[in-house]
Amino acid sequence: MMTTSHMNGHVTESDGGGSGGGESNQEEPQQWHREMAVDCPGDLGARTLPVRRSAQLERIRQHQEDLRRRREEEGRNRQELDLNASIRLKKLSQNPKVGIDNPTFDPIEGPVGPMGLPPNLGAPTLLELEELLMSLKQVQHCLSDAQSQEDVELVLQLVQKTDFQKAFNIHNAVAQHMNRPSPPFPHTDRAQGLAQEVQSMVHNSQHKEGLELNTLLSSPHVQAVLLAHDCVAVQEMQLEPLTPDDHCETLTQWGGETVKIVCIEKARDIPLGATVRNDMDSVIISRIVKGGAAERSGLLHEGDEVLEINGVEIRGKDVNEVFDILADMHGNLTFILIPSPQTKPPPIKETVVHVKAYFDYDPSDDPYVPCRELGLCFQKGDILHIISQDDPNWWQAYRDGDEDNQPLAGLVPGKSFQQQREAMKQTIEEDKEPEKSGKLWCAKKNKKKRKKLLYNSKQNDDYDNEEILTYEEMALYHQPANRKRPIALIGPPNCGQNELRQRLLSSEPDRFGGAVPHTTRNRRDVEVSGRDYHFVSRQAFDMDATAGKFIESGEFEKNLYGTSTDSVRQLINTGKICLLCLHTQSLKILRNSDLKPYIIFIAPPSQERLRALLAKESKNPKPEELRDIIEKAREMEQNFGHLFDAAIVNTDQDKAYQELLRLINKLDTEPQWVPSSWLR
Repeated sequence: MMTTSHMNGHVTESDGGGSGGGESNQEEPQQWHREMAVDCPGDLGARTLPVRRSAQLERIRQHQEDLRRRREEEGRNRQELDLNASIRLKKLSQNPKVGIDNPTFDPIEGPVGPMGLPPNLGAPTLLELEELLMSLKQVQHCLSDAQSQEDVELVLQLVQKTDFQKAFNIHNAVAQHMNRPSPPFPHTDRAQGLAQEVQSMVHNSQHKEGLELNTLLSSPHVQAVLLAHDCVAVQEMQLEPLTPDDHCETLTQWGGETVKIVCIEKARDIPLGATVRNDMDSVIISRIVKGGAAERSGLLHEGDEVLEINGVEIRGKDVNEVFDILADMHGNLTFILIPSPQTKPPPIKETVVHVKAYFDYDPSDDPYVPCRELGLCFQKGDILHIISQDDPNWWQAYRDGDEDNQPLAGLVPGKSFQQQREAMKQTIEEDKEPEKSGKLWCAKKNKKKRKKLLYNSKQNDDYDNEEILTYEEMALYHQPANRKRPIALIGPPNCGQNELRQRLLSSEPDRFGGAVPHTTRNRRDVEVSGRDYHFVSRQAFDMDATAGKFIESGEFEKNLYGTSTDSVRQLINTGKICLLCLHTQSLKILRNSDLKPYIIFIAPPSQERLRALLAKESKNPKPEELRDIIEKAREMEQNFGHLFDAAIVNTDQDKAYQELLRLINKLDTEPQWVPSSWLR
């Protein structure tokens, strides 16, 4: 049976198998169980009265007593015929006075305590070994039945064995220790203070008794006794710290099984943070979620079977019923669990890994998420704090900025699992594409094999990192005052990025600057090498381009032009902010350099607004040209949006300029997330 989760928080069962997020096996599908969050952050229910552990233990003991009585009754029923046919019982019934007196049951003489017992009958009477042997021999002589004498002889042989005598002595020692009376509880914790009060009262007394009492209380020995009393009383009379039942665990026996009783304090605003699954009639804890009461207590573990919660029997219920039961439970939750047979090493404190998501994820649209209620929705560009990778297929994470509003960690697909299923999805989509005319079937098959090999995440990580976008590890970076990050403006033509760059350069020339480009054309008379251009030969330009020194380059009227990383670095070394307007193809080289760029996407507004903005510049584009600009922007965002640090929709030049200036100023005051590889 496979358990399937739905958006309403309930699950149903259906035949079949699936993948729980592990490596796929095409030959033998993996059977898996859907998990169910026993409570959700938005539906915590009402607080109930706590259940005390003593009542819970008493109920367990009562259950054990009932089981014992039932077993005894069954045993008596089976032996009833044999007992009635016993010769010894028949003889006893004919002559009931046969036997010996048991001194234990002698009539009680002297004072009688509560319930008719003597005052010193608090502990059982311990029989010495010699007394036991003597009593058995007396019984043997008093019995006339040969069978009975033979039975007593067997008991005598047992008692005389060394192992039995050792066990007998251990039993007596334990019984004596268990029934030893506790020391008296001090009625006061300040005997010295009371003695001083008494002394002050009888100080001026002329009576002989008062003088003797004063002398006695002031003697060094009595003072030492009073001091010792006070020291002990302070410790004895201190109240035990009120450790709430949220951090207690007790092991006991229940129905022949070793169970543990776990008490956890669950506040209204803190979810339990555990998922359960069905395994036949059992309800098993399948996942402990970070941030919940279960994880904070450390008492619930994956693989534990839940028997009862606050007196409500859980075994035999499905996960829907468990969800409904816990929805209204708060305060002290008492679990009766069968511990997991698989012992795990103590958890190692994991370091938080910060990643930037390079894809959109919606758990409601993911059939593989083990618990849809705990799935974490995120968009491309979001920063995720990965706090647990115990399950390599499903990480536990928080969205950056949502830690306070997100009580429980959410589940996000692990990097390898996401790469594998995206590779599989792309392969399936390629197989569904209609064959092009003139293409051989054998070529199609060879391409399919090659594609699968390229998507092997273990054999070709570079290809996966390029084509299958998942996550990139990030770190916080605060730019130094003397080394500003270059600002790269990206956008389709006619979206205003060049105008914004020029406005910044003209408004604050001491703060902003542009990198001096390289060119192979001849220098003009008014131009200065190193100020207007770096004039180089075509051979030198080609060598630098081959070495990857140009962020971008191109040819215009048979002359080569390009912007090099060295030119950007030279401007940065002067303390200025370098402003660049680049094509998306240039982002890879820029990001792989040591320049740490801040990339801002300048997006176009709606089609009508874009027409109005271009009309101010005396441009009258056709409708299809406007659609091409918007479509180009959509493609750029889809293919390269994971590389953008910010985006500005240019609905108004003045507003866009102020927003651009605000983003640049923020780099001086706030740390920013950058790829962690930049800081190594």
